[in-house]
Amino acid sequence: MEEYILALDQGTTSCRTLIFDKKGSIVSSAQKEFTQYFPKSGWVEHDALEIWEAQAEMMKEAVASKAISPEAIA
Repeated sequence: MEEYILALDQGTTSCRTLIFDKKGSIVSSAQKEFTQYFPKSGWVEHDALEIWEAQAEMMKEAVASKAISPEAIA
């Protein structure tokens, strides 16, 4: 069975999942923006639960889009 590396990229405005093969090539990716909250001028806040849910959703999407078995993630 081929093995893959799954990486999570948490940015300021979006969550991204990347799946790499053994050669380091990207075989799948998924990205989703999340809400920015501006309670005061110059401030920005994020909802940790929204970020966690977006990351989980993007992991599932990246794996499913290429029919990669979760067991194939090293």
